[in-house]
Amino acid sequence: MRILEITLLVVITILPFTKRLILKFITKKVLICVLCTILTLHLLIEGWRWQLLPAYIIVFILIFRIFSIDSTKTFKLTFLKVVGYTSILFLTFLSWLLPNVLPVFSLPKPSGEYTVGTRSIHLETNINEAITKDPNDKRELMIKVWYPSSDASGKQDPYLDQANRTSFINKYLSGMPKTTLNYLNYVDTHIYKDATISDGTFPILIFSHGYGSNASGYYALLSEIASHGYIILNMNHTYESLGSAFPNGRKAYFNYEYQASNNANSMKHIAPIKDAFANKNLSYDERHTIIREASKNYVVTNMVKRWTTDIIYTIDQLETWNTKGFLKDKLDLNKIGVFGHSRGGGAAGQVTIKDSRIKAAANIDGVQWGEMMDTIYQKPFLYISADWPKDHEDINSHIYKHKSTNFFYESKLLTSAHPNFMDIPFMIPVRKLAQTGAINPELGIKITNELVTKFFDKHLKNNDSISLVNISKKYKLLEMVVHKGDSVP
Repeated sequence: MRILEITLLVVITILPFTKRLILKFITKKVLICVLCTILTLHLLIEGWRWQLLPAYIIVFILIFRIFSIDSTKTFKLTFLKVVGYTSILFLTFLSWLLPNVLPVFSLPKPSGEYTVGTRSIHLETNINEAITKDPNDKRELMIKVWYPSSDASGKQDPYLDQANRTSFINKYLSGMPKTTLNYLNYVDTHIYKDATISDGTFPILIFSHGYGSNASGYYALLSEIASHGYIILNMNHTYESLGSAFPNGRKAYFNYEYQASNNANSMKHIAPIKDAFANKNLSYDERHTIIREASKNYVVTNMVKRWTTDIIYTIDQLETWNTKGFLKDKLDLNKIGVFGHSRGGGAAGQVTIKDSRIKAAANIDGVQWGEMMDTIYQKPFLYISADWPKDHEDINSHIYKHKSTNFFYESKLLTSAHPNFMDIPFMIPVRKLAQTGAINPELGIKITNELVTKFFDKHLKNNDSISLVNISKKYKLLEMVVHKGDSVP
């Protein structure tokens, strides 16, 4: 919470029970003036938000009670006063609870030499849209570009666009008004919309988000990496992200109907995989055969392939974007990497198999369904896993059986959970609600940022002096095993 918010909450918590005592030393007008000044400063400097409505109500109740109190009379506890104090206690509880559950949170400030700017690209493709019912629909993608800048004088990029805010409300806060997340306008994103791109050319990273998540809900991760001199194309896989906002005002949301239509197929394929892990009598090779067959037509396998098509189509545009528009002469087309989180991490791994233009790739806690079981990477690859429970099916132990002919980094962020790689632990700082791990959110994202950035510094910027093993030695909560393929001297 912000300083004036905390000040206001402390005052309204103490004052209902101490106002008679305080009025022995100062006048009613002075006390009311102090209370009104704190409220006014908060509203003018920090701005109002609905989470503090109970606190605002208490302020007006206090003003009325201070004005009407007769300090010469002896205090007597009556039934009405018990009801009043009980109501105040309940409102005070809400006043502290709501802004703590949904706070104006702080994002880590990027540590690189550059400030970070963002712009959006509307990409109309010739790919048939598989998710909508109209057979004539073609796939449209919104891509958010994060890039190095030296310009910090422009307008800050607000945290999440309206499409993502609305879809977040629909998913998690059903029934609440569209303005529920307007308090996010107060979040300091450290990012500047439409800022000037710094001079020079920069390596390109394609980032793919998690399934059913806010496509750009990775400010802490993406802004940090971009600040170290990378242009990041933040994919938004339409109808499978929470929301997409197009330039003409049209908004596309997560398609729950399409998701439901795939549920039967999903269970048919996932059941034998679960059974294979549950059967402790199976050998690794026996389990591997079951997983390999079950995953071939699994709905997520097809999703990863569809997202892979989105990413490759986007990479196909890079040469054109490097000749005109705001990215002109800014893209180092010989240095292209890909990474993603969750399903997006699986898509990043699949793209690496399919597109020779990818020089290095990273999968952040995603299962990579599909072809990887039958092939081997020829590129440097980083896999970061959350600290899943022991009974969790470790499918990637079969997916990544063959590793890479190059470097393959197998790492785990201890005491973390799947959402720790997103902004979720900042946005909802209550572990049970956010389903995050015990790791400190700032430390978790710091380790992830450093690991991913150094990985691409080494294998995309060709900085051979970097050792990722040293990062695992630096942090007790990072485990790492480095596999060196036969192409590594």
